[in-house]
Amino acid sequence: MPDIPVLWAIAALLLFWLVGAYNRLVRLRAAVVRAFAALDQALLRLQALLAECDLAPAQVQGPVQAAQQALQAAAGQFGASLAQARQQPLQRGAITALAAGLAALDGAWQALVRAREDEDGPVAVAPWRAQWQICQTHQQLACTQFNTAVAQYNAAIAQFPPSLLAWLFGFRAAGTL
Repeated sequence: MPDIPVLWAIAALLLFWLVGAYNRLVRLRAAVVRAFAALDQALLRLQALLAECDLAPAQVQGPVQAAQQALQAAAGQFGASLAQARQQPLQRGAITALAAGLAALDGAWQALVRAREDEDGPVAVAPWRAQWQICQTHQQLACTQFNTAVAQYNAAIAQFPPSLLAWLFGFRAAGTL
């Protein structure tokens, strides 16, 4: 029969391992939230660029006006998906909606720039295109950091012993962009 101190030592070792594993999961989840905050800042800069952008003045009609309206609709969809993702950065559905909103926004932006280039030439939109590219670079870097943090978190909750803790405490796999 095992000695009582040996059983206490095994119980203490198991308890310390559980606490350590739980703390690791919490740290990784917090890293995902921090990475999303950096991504959020990059996306806010993108929204600010859209707010100050005047590629389609009010007097312009035709394809440029249609592209501007499409961009405004895409910006609305993107804003709604970003607000949802801010509320739930670890939810797959919210991140999937954000990715769809971002893709729609990029497509509408590209259509507006092409329409404006056809109207006034490439020189007219070159400064906006350069600013968009800078925002895209920052957003892609933040997106890569977010996806890396999500991959580490998802890998941690999928491992066997920590997966039991993840199930017990309700940790769910997060989505990537």
